[in-house]
Amino acid sequence: METKDAYKKKLDAQLKEWSAQINLLAAKATNKGADINLKYAKELEELKEKQSELSKKIQELDESSGEAWKTIKVTADKVMNDFKTGVARALSKFK
Repeated sequence: METKDAYKKKLDAQLKEWSAQINLLAAKATNKGADINLKYAKELEELKEKQSELSKKIQELDESSGEAWKTIKVTADKVMNDFKTGVARALSKFK
């Protein structure tokens, strides 16, 4: 069984990795010119929203006590999967 601390560390590490990828994608879009930047601006904004949502779930985990974190874990897993899918989709489009 995964502990709250282990799960939080996993989320933190994944969030940092995906955040770095988002920053890289944003830089690539900017470097490719205004047309490309506009084309992917909405997608990057959606990723940033998912990034923020995952950050909030990590904060909720910090603030949870006892077994309550397991309830938060369920929604955090969904947010993480949505974020993962969005990052993968964006990476494939930018290649």
